[in-house]
This record gives sequence, C-alpha cells and structure tokens, in this order.
Amino acid sequence: MPGAVRIGRLLGVDLFVHNSWLIVAVILLLLRENVYSNQLWNALEYVSLFGIVLLHEFGHALACRSVGGRADRILLWPLGGVAFVQPPPRPGAYLWSIAAGPLVNVGLIPVTLGVLIGARALFPDLSKDADGFLFAMAFINILLLVFNMLPIYPLDGGQIVRGLLWLVVGPIRSLGIAATIGLIGALGALVLAALARDVWLVIMALFAASRSWAGLQAARLHAAVRDAPQRPEFACPACRTAAPAGAFWTCVCGERFDTFARGWTCPRCRRGFAETGCPRCGQVSPVLQWCLPLRDEQ
Repeated sequence: MPGAVRIGRLLGVDLFVHNSWLIVAVILLLLRENVYSNQLWNALEYVSLFGIVLLHEFGHALACRSVGGRADRILLWPLGGVAFVQPPPRPGAYLWSIAAGPLVNVGLIPVTLGVLIGARALFPDLSKDADGFLFAMAFINILLLVFNMLPIYPLDGGQIVRGLLWLVVGPIRSLGIAATIGLIGALGALVLAALARDVWLVIMALFAASRSWAGLQAARLHAAVRDAPQRPEFACPACRTAAPAGAFWTCVCGERFDTFARGWTCPRCRRGFAETGCPRCGQVSPVLQWCLPLRDEQ
C-alpha cells in the first residue's frame, strides 16, 4: 500500500493511514474554519468521522473472520476506509462479510441520535458548538449508510448486489453484472456532480467508475482462468484447485506472465517471488506449498 503508514494493531488487524489523509484533513480544516467557533471542534469532527468509518471496516473484518475468511488489514484514506477481506468463495460468506459493515452504521443510528436527543434534554444550555458536533455525528453516520448502500460497485450496496446475483448466476457473471451496473451509475453520478460543480463528488464518481471498470476486467480475467488449461502438478493450498496455465500474474513492474512456467520469476525485471496468489480464490501462499500435491505423488 504505497503511501500508507502503519499506526497500530487492534483485534489482530493492522491499521494503516494514508499520507493523503492528513493533507485532506488540513485542507478541510481551512475550508471549514467558520463552522465552529474553535478549530478543535473541526478536528474532533474529522477524527470522529473516521472513527465511524473504522467501526464500519471492523464490521467487515470481524464478519469475514467469523465465516473462516482472512482479514488482517484496514486502511483509512480521504475517501473513507478499506478493509482487506478475503471471505471463503461462497455467496453466503461473501454477503455476510459485506453486509456487516452497513449493519454497524445501522446499530450506530440509535446511539448517535440518542446522545444528541439526550444532550439536548439534559443540558438546555448546551453550546452551539457541542450541539452542532453531536448533530454532525448523527447526520454523518446516516449519510455514510445511505451512500454505502448505493448499488454502485465497489460500494457495499454494489457488492451486496453482486452477492445476491452470485446465488443465481455464479461468482464470475455476478461480478460482471454488478460492475456494469456500477459503471453506469458512476458515470451518471459523474454527470450530476459536474453539473453541480461539486469537486468532491466528481472525485468520488471517478473513483467508483475506475473500480467498476476494474471489476469488469477482473470478471474477464476470472472467466479466462476458468477456461484455461490446468497444471495438475500445482494446486492452491487454500482452495485446492489446480493452477491455471497462462499469463495470469502481474509483477510490480507491470509485466504479465505465467509464474509457474517462469519459476516464480518475472521475465522482464528478474524479480523473484517467494509467494504467489491464486487467481481463483485470491489467497496468497508460499510457492513451495503449491508444490505439495506433486511431492505427495512422488
């Protein structure tokens, strides 16, 4: 994760913050200097916003673990957060891992609204800054929930659509359909954001469009992996499927190659790899573990 700084570890999950997070924080503080009477409230609101985002991402991570998946990294950056989750390749496990994030925001609605209503009832002389901050927390949580549930891939709503389609048409076609819906929705949002001259929404729409396009490319890649010849002498240690024969791996230099045909070494930059990922399940494992079926036969 280029530009990310590790800030700690919680519940077995490594937490990272991207450098741009601090840059955007400074910009927003300058743009919102008149919202509160003291800039400390602005800083507290920004940090609390990402506290809500962090809880949301932990919802994804812990749900993924509960179904036997892998989730050990969370990244906070200006567009929100990313939980790097690898649920088992089953639609139910996938759906639960995705839906758990928005469910955290659903659970926070009575908490944030309760604190706001309670503070107003117990403290009639509540300062304008404190009241504005508590209202902002309740509003931001609801806004994040509504935004994340839009059926635009890769937002949670788009991924839930993919999970539901997975039950009917399988993992590959569901990804292609969800990514297509997301691309159309993102392009529509981009037009509206441009007409409204909202720079932040333009950035969000461009990001969603780029990730939807990446989802389409991933669907095509998965289809190619499915139809490719197999190497029975190598099997993924996680999903136990044979390795496909073809240029399905990409080096950091950008070269696409067949890692098993090339001895786990990039033909362009000669970089060697001690681990390789499975094009089917995404699990990364030491290359020697891929050779275990061959050793068993010997």
